Amino acid sequence: MTNQTDQRFSSRLGLLLCVLGIAVGTGNIWRFPRIAAQNAGEDGAGAFLVAWIIFLFVWSVPLIIAEYALGRKGRMGVIGTFAKIAGEKFAWMGAFVGFVATAIMFYYSVVAGWCVYYLIRMASEPLPLSAEAAQSIWDGFQSGGLPVAFHALAMGLGAIVVWNGIKSIERANFVLIPALLLIVLISVVRTLTLDGSADGIAFLFTPDWSTLSKPKIWLEALTQNAWDTGAGWGLILTYGAYMQSRHGVVKNAIITGVGNNTVSLLAAVVIFGTVFAILGAQMSKAEVLAVMQTSGPAATGLTFIWMPQLFAKMPAGNVFAVLFFLGLAFAAFSSLIAMIELSTRILVDLGIARRHAILAVCIVGFTLGVPSAINLNFFANQDFVWGVALMISGAFVAFAVIRHGAIRFRTENIDNLPDDWNAGPLWDTMIRFVIPTLAVVLLGWWLYQAASVYAPDRWFDPFDPFSVMTCLTQWGVVLILLIVLNRKVARRTLDSSGQESRRV
Repeated sequence: MTNQTDQRFSSRLGLLLCVLGIAVGTGNIWRFPRIAAQNAGEDGAGAFLVAWIIFLFVWSVPLIIAEYALGRKGRMGVIGTFAKIAGEKFAWMGAFVGFVATAIMFYYSVVAGWCVYYLIRMASEPLPLSAEAAQSIWDGFQSGGLPVAFHALAMGLGAIVVWNGIKSIERANFVLIPALLLIVLISVVRTLTLDGSADGIAFLFTPDWSTLSKPKIWLEALTQNAWDTGAGWGLILTYGAYMQSRHGVVKNAIITGVGNNTVSLLAAVVIFGTVFAILGAQMSKAEVLAVMQTSGPAATGLTFIWMPQLFAKMPAGNVFAVLFFLGLAFAAFSSLIAMIELSTRILVDLGIARRHAILAVCIVGFTLGVPSAINLNFFANQDFVWGVALMISGAFVAFAVIRHGAIRFRTENIDNLPDDWNAGPLWDTMIRFVIPTLAVVLLGWWLYQAASVYAPDRWFDPFDPFSVMTCLTQWGVVLILLIVLNRKVARRTLDSSGQESRRV
């Protein structure tokens, strides 16, 4: 097996389906509805949606354009691309971007395992008829070794898909993404037929403008949009390394961002509509919202505890439960394989044979994901720490372009390509000023509020799962290590790239 660094996507459609596979994942179906519920006001979650959509266009789309173009220009993973575009002494920034995505992979594989377990459970066992029965299924699953076993299964299946490089990833997404979109549409149609679902959908879209005065809302909206779209992860940059030179990036970026957020809204319609339809007859609006906000640590149980019993209370619920969790499993795997490919490509760029790189990524990914598989509080901590770190990753991607020269980068690598739109000077402004300002202001605002208002008595405790210090400690350890190793890693990556080019 060759290192296959010269592979290309066979078509623009193949590229788009794979990048939509990055963007459309459990972040849309599992994470987005619970984050929207957690940030809703008394009247609804619409204000959060407004902030979330704003960040789509001022944060995610500009970064997605940058990642497509960086990958196509650099033809390497995140470390090699940063070393080439921003300079060798900034390779550590690319390494941090890659590490954040890899750290998310550790626990994301756990979620993928949950999806597979529930798919099998829904297809083979009766649906739970009560909250107690649904909670018992969740607790029984979490209390044994099954989460670890299904985490291992998810990593193994992901390794199989990426084994033969971009061509096998493309083939997998040609099946996963159309099937996923069809399942989501079927689920939306079924939800709209439920009595009472309109109340949940209305609540989702009704704004409570007072919530926008809270820094946490804006932070959550930004991190969720980054989570949703994959902007700033380095995943799109990695796939961009395999895109054909003639394919433009602006249309691709807008299709990626808008398509992804549309799926998120459709998934939220399904979750909010179904929950309100089933529970609204016996609970007040506030009580229904409380259920959505408090189902497990960080509401991780919303999808897995409540949806099965809600399906049990509707006609043909078994069929739709299987469809729902099949779609969730497809979403999980389309994103997981991109994370595995990102880490694999970094190791390949370092001169490691692809088969050995994949084995290393999956063994390390499984091992470091085990704590999240056996402890939901640890899982919630990792989701919190590395979800917020996506702001830093996005700022680093913008910095790479700024360091190279944003106007020069745009004119040479983005604009004036056949059958594509121009990003124009507005993109320069977003990359040079808006994204760095958002990252600094929102992160600083959150750090101050978290230390002085939200948790003044424990912000300094690195072992508190949601403290400021747990973020600063984990980020700091990783950053220091990467900066220390920067020169060695950058040189080895670039040297290996040169040797590979000479072989090709």
